[in-house]
Amino acid sequence: MSEDTKNAIESATKKNLRELNEIFGDGEAHRQYPKAIHRLVEKITKANLWLYILRLLQEKPHYGYEIKNKIKDKFGFSPAIVSGYVILYKMKKDNLVTVKWEQNDEKNQNSGKPNRKYYYITELGKQTMDLARSYLAALMNEIFDKV
Repeated sequence: MSEDTKNAIESATKKNLRELNEIFGDGEAHRQYPKAIHRLVEKITKANLWLYILRLLQEKPHYGYEIKNKIKDKFGFSPAIVSGYVILYKMKKDNLVTVKWEQNDEKNQNSGKPNRKYYYITELGKQTMDLARSYLAALMNEIFDKV
């Protein structure tokens, strides 16, 4: 292992989730890390996008495009817009989220902007997040001997 790789790994252990997702993302800097870590990050972020969406909806309702931007700001990765909508559709079908159309206020009604479709987490969505938390805590405990 090169000295640069050792330094990069040591530096990464002192970062928060957002910073790590930015480091291990698709940028040029990711080449100094093992490919396995990039596959792990890909699976835990984009392949499990529903976790991040439900986390945001626990805070407050959001509309689709806003969710994509919030994920980038809070978690440091950018899912494809279409992926987010596909996941929202599936979560609605599975009763993890519900939808409510909200009309523009008077100021925006004349601007030609359409009404917005807001997503709300359901009680089943909250319970699913609790189950996910339990699963991930057990995984951390079993794999890394800590929570």
